[in-house]
Amino acid sequence: MRSIIILLSVPVLGFSQPKQISMQKITFPASDGLIVTADMYTINDTLPYMVLCHQARYSRGEYMETVKEFITLGYNCLVPDARSGKEVNGVYNETASLAAKKGLPGEYLDAEPDMIAAVNYAYQKIGKKIVLVGSSYSASLALKIATTNKKVSAVLAFSPGEYFGDKLNLKKAIAEMTVPVFVTSSKDESASVTGLISDIKPKIKVHFMPSGEGKHGSSALWKNNPNNQEYWEAVREFIMKL
Repeated sequence: MRSIIILLSVPVLGFSQPKQISMQKITFPASDGLIVTADMYTINDTLPYMVLCHQARYSRGEYMETVKEFITLGYNCLVPDARSGKEVNGVYNETASLAAKKGLPGEYLDAEPDMIAAVNYAYQKIGKKIVLVGSSYSASLALKIATTNKKVSAVLAFSPGEYFGDKLNLKKAIAEMTVPVFVTSSKDESASVTGLISDIKPKIKVHFMPSGEGKHGSSALWKNNPNNQEYWEAVREFIMKL
């Protein structure tokens, strides 16, 4: 386990001064016993958590750049590796590597227990419901999990879709979803996302469509996306409504 201190140069929402953030590499078991690796960023023990989940072929490194921005929204953050993934931004997916060594499958749906384990871990740390953030296939799983999991207070879903073939009809699975939801994608994906979420009727439902081409998944928030700021503005506006 490693622990470092990060000093943010911008105030955290709800605090007048920049805060020191502790970051630890941690592990916890999924329901089938697979050990999940995650990075945990903590402001203090009074704030709820965001759980930030990566897209296909990626790792927790997907949020290496953006996690500091999520922290400024006033949340502790937990960033897990799921067993369906590989590497991004020089960070290798330790959960996927361990799953492969154990001969466990690593399809998209197989990652659901890892995400649920992260939700449970974050909830147990603070005792407050968490905001679940997903990217691509994990955005779809985030919507599915939030439909039935009472530990989830809201969802941010970046480029969700019907990624599971005949194994899961996501539109049907999330039809009874009631928690606040923010959904976005690239411009090309907007029409399919509109259809996907058309049946859900939470009190707060935001479907943000970028003015530019945008990008797939949470990489829309990366600095190399020319219109990343409009995505961030939409995210902040949604969080302020919770």
